Amino acid sequence: MRLPLLSGLLGSVASAAASQVTIYGVFGSTTTAASQSGTDGLPSTTSYFTLDSPATYTGLAAYNPVYLVPPAIPNPPPANQFTISLPNGAANMNGLSIPQAPTFFGFSIEMSVATQLIGTNSSRLNVPFLNLMSLYIEKAGSVHVRVGGNTQDTAFMVDSFPDGRIMEKDKEDASNPTSTPVLAFTPDLLYMLGNVSSLINCHWYLGVPFNDTSNWRLEIAELAEAVLGDRLLGFQAGNEPDLYGSHGHRPTTYSEWDYFGEFSLLTQAYGNDTKITNKKSLIAPSTAGHNWPVDLDYNSRPFGPEPVWDTGFVQAYDQFLSALAVERYPDQNCGVIWPDPNDPPKNLIDVFPEYLTHQTSLNTIGPYLNSTMLAQGWGKPFLMFETNTASCGGFMGVSDAFAAALFGVDWAMQLANGNFTGALFHAGGQNVAYNPFTAPPTNESAFHEWTIGPIFYSSLVVAEALGTSNTSRVKDLFPNNGDPHTPAYAVYENDQLARLVLINFLDDPSGANDYTATLNIGGQQFGEANAVPAQVKVKYLLAPSVSEKDNITWGGQTLGARFQVDGRWKGTEDIQTVQCNQGTNTCDIKVPAPGVALVFVSDAAQQAAAAAQSIATFPTTVITKTANTVSVDPSVLATSNGNSGKARANRLGGTSQGGANAAAPGKQPALVVTALSGALVGALGVLARALW
Repeated sequence: MRLPLLSGLLGSVASAAASQVTIYGVFGSTTTAASQSGTDGLPSTTSYFTLDSPATYTGLAAYNPVYLVPPAIPNPPPANQFTISLPNGAANMNGLSIPQAPTFFGFSIEMSVATQLIGTNSSRLNVPFLNLMSLYIEKAGSVHVRVGGNTQDTAFMVDSFPDGRIMEKDKEDASNPTSTPVLAFTPDLLYMLGNVSSLINCHWYLGVPFNDTSNWRLEIAELAEAVLGDRLLGFQAGNEPDLYGSHGHRPTTYSEWDYFGEFSLLTQAYGNDTKITNKKSLIAPSTAGHNWPVDLDYNSRPFGPEPVWDTGFVQAYDQFLSALAVERYPDQNCGVIWPDPNDPPKNLIDVFPEYLTHQTSLNTIGPYLNSTMLAQGWGKPFLMFETNTASCGGFMGVSDAFAAALFGVDWAMQLANGNFTGALFHAGGQNVAYNPFTAPPTNESAFHEWTIGPIFYSSLVVAEALGTSNTSRVKDLFPNNGDPHTPAYAVYENDQLARLVLINFLDDPSGANDYTATLNIGGQQFGEANAVPAQVKVKYLLAPSVSEKDNITWGGQTLGARFQVDGRWKGTEDIQTVQCNQGTNTCDIKVPAPGVALVFVSDAAQQAAAAAQSIATFPTTVITKTANTVSVDPSVLATSNGNSGKARANRLGGTSQGGANAAAPGKQPALVVTALSGALVGALGVLARALW
């Protein structure tokens, strides 16, 4: 459906000039001059030198200037030429995953930073957020976003605040290792989410507070159901409850049985609440792992949620559970935030290689494979409800470097291969390094734009790899004799080989460790006809180095360097056509070191890849100036995407506060789409271009 043109599109932001970069090492800091290189119109890359040591930086981690020396090439290096043989038909491929949805890769936003990323309130939405979600939606059809985390467990709703804000934090009661504030919010937070969904096809996960089991505060569930309607996916019930004891939220003896009992109290309140009409909407247990049973030695406790399953949890609460979930990061950096002699800060150079090997994804998913199998038997989706590179903020120079983009592709594809049904990558604010996207500090919004994290590029690769048919099944291929630096995945769609994801974790600017994978599809060995097409299309995720932060491209386009992102592509899309040899039934695909190649094999996949980009965008130079705003007609919101606001209202209530079918009384706010950016200041415009 075409959205009305409200004003003209303004010129793009000028590319950044060369600047200096400070590198931190054991002997202090060294400042080096940046060098200009790269494609015209795209950000330049930086020449830099680093010392083999942990980084020291005390500013906001999301914008840190820490660059790390890339890991050395293994000796001996993996083969740079190898063959991948696979059947064309899914029936001849063993071990395929369950069918996966295009929305598999989603996002998790810490509730306390929702007003930094999504919007100031229901009347002022952040344009870069809308644009970034639109990029994903173009490939996946919709996007799943969670607003929750540790802050949801203690959050409570109030009518309003004297200063007009929709959220307030009290850090004096922050009693756990992630320095989580107690959070109060107004109903306008939910109306803000509803207005986002009226513009783009965004669906939401939320959570119910879990800190007061004698007084369940279910207002968020009551109102969200009415406001969001069919854009509401469910409510998390307890965020990492297996950490409640060690974080001081429960006695240290708090166990899986205690959680079982508290969940029972929740279901009683939930079932008795007449304002909640969909009772089967809870998501649990969302454990972090390795904490239960408490009577076992710590090193003997499993990472998987089996202690919860052993209580009979799923069978007891089946009528309330819409999905099962866990949370897991492959590593943690908590020693930096909370000094502990038993958990000292980690050397970044030591952890860097963890994110440049397939083995990390294999090791991390292993404890959950039994649960994904059980979930299928129980008929429940099984979600990785929160993940990223490392908990407690990630690692500077790693979580925000191209290595994280490679890891993100591998980790998400491995989760799909292992029969998870979705994975939400977390954004935690400006004091963490792993964010998929970060708004500028408020006092810099007049001259700085947003910053994109490498993980966001991962989301686009995975969305395009899975396609939109809802029939995609994934297979980890273990090519090149299973070398962990050159993993690959096959994606079968409608029972036919559709796409391949080829990853090169190595870092070698000389090109000597670029590899060529020779595809051999079908043929006598599989009892099939030769099936290599005359040509394939290839789209690359590239950067000059695994340490690169700015010059990252997907299909030749970039979102920009730090503080230069408005959520729109810069540059022209480049999808390469590779000629194959049908006589020998082979096709050679080159994968640079480092890089990812997404290979489109089937006719349908190639046609989708060749289709012109059609992205709903919301460009504007508006910043947080009340004189420079553009209102959107409420009728546009009601009919912009998916079910209309009116149609949803007929079932559950309106999406605009105070509307004719709204869930609660009040004056309907006029929506203003704003960008907390604004490198250009002048005439304002909001352009919404057709998504379909």
